Amino acid sequence: MRPVTRNLVVALLVVVGLLLALGAVPSLLGTGDPYYVTATAVDAPDGVTPINGSNLSERRYPYTFGAIAAADEGTGRSDAYYRGPFGLKGSFTHSPFDERGAYETQYPGAVTEEGAYVRLDNVTYRVAVVRGES
Repeated sequence: MRPVTRNLVVALLVVVGLLLALGAVPSLLGTGDPYYVTATAVDAPDGVTPINGSNLSERRYPYTFGAIAAADEGTGRSDAYYRGPFGLKGSFTHSPFDERGAYETQYPGAVTEEGAYVRLDNVTYRVAVVRGES
């Protein structure tokens, strides 16, 4: 193998390794307070049209569906999300804040200051991002 080709292959392997590390590192950053999505079975307030949860994707809203799955006739909580230092993690990972922002943009009539209202299996849930303790 010629030295130029070898150096190019090594450089490409280093770049691929760095990109893989950037994808893995944010999920390993578990610093700071955890944030959760909570889902509480409630009646929707007047003037609020709940989101039809059957139209939502579990892959796009994993924190919402995790909280709803944990809500057995009460309040459920999703897995924890840690912001990580310097805001680096938010650029590379999906967060509960992304879900909240999507609700505000796509379903403004279903969002109040208390949270977004999602209706799934004939139950309306108030879905909110909360800061908690580990």
